[in-house]
This record gives sequence, structure tokens and C-alpha cells, in this order.
Amino acid sequence: MRYPVYEKAKIFNDPIYGFISIPKGVIFQLIDHPYFQRLRRITQLGLSQLVYSGAYHTRFHHAIGAMHLMRKALTTLISKGVEITDEEFEAAMIAILLHDIGHGPYSHALEFSLVEKIHHEDISLIFMKELNEEFSGKLSTAIDIFKGTYKKKF
Repeated sequence: MRYPVYEKAKIFNDPIYGFISIPKGVIFQLIDHPYFQRLRRITQLGLSQLVYSGAYHTRFHHAIGAMHLMRKALTTLISKGVEITDEEFEAAMIAILLHDIGHGPYSHALEFSLVEKIHHEDISLIFMKELNEEFSGKLSTAIDIFKGTYKKKF
């Protein structure tokens, strides 16, 4: 049984999951990128924090937590004998990390107020393709997983 080994580069103290380690390499660089860092200013719960002041959670928190859960899920699948390559492991983590990168201000509450008939997933894909060019094609498998066109279903 083989588990992808990642050298820790950074540790986030997540309010829900506790300490989450971020691997060096592409994932760390994506998190450090301005496109991803903008998620720190976009609320996960839309306008809810205006009513419930303690309900403050950003898309940044959500994406890091989703990546953490993906890592746990993939590790569990590998431990049960499912074959997942190192490339697929990293690509699935990138796909989930970037799945909401296309969200705008106040999340779903204003999604169609800014641009009609354009879903945040469409904008996420635009961001991912742009990042793929910037990262010399290293996100291609992640994009296929995100679009649901990869040969395996994640």
C-alpha cells in the first residue's frame, strides 16, 4: 500500500478541523496565488453574518477544509485497495481546492445579480484554465476531474 508523501510547507489552524498541513509544491503555490487569496474576503455564508455575527466563514476556510477532507477520503480509499496514482491524488486535491474559486462577493446570495446566467462553476473553470497556463499545464488532470471528464470518478 502506497501513500503519497508530502513534505509539510505550512500548517493552517482551521476553526473546524484543527491543524491542516499544506504540502509544498503546486498546492502551496496555488494557495499563495492572488486568485486564491481573494477567497479570504468572500464569505461562505453570504449575508448570514449580518444576522448571525458568529457565522463568519470565508470561501478560503471552506476550500482549505474541503482539501483536507479530500486528502482524508483519498487516503481511506487507498487503504481499502483503490488504486489512485500520485498524480490523481494531487489533481483531486487541486480540483477540490479550486472548486469555488469563481465565487464573487456574498457568494450565492448575489451570484446572478452581477452577471446573469453565469454560474460560479463557469467562472471557477476560467480561473483554473488561466492558472493551468501559468503553472505550465500542471492543472490539466485537476480540470478534467472538476469537469467530470476524467476517466475515474472522484
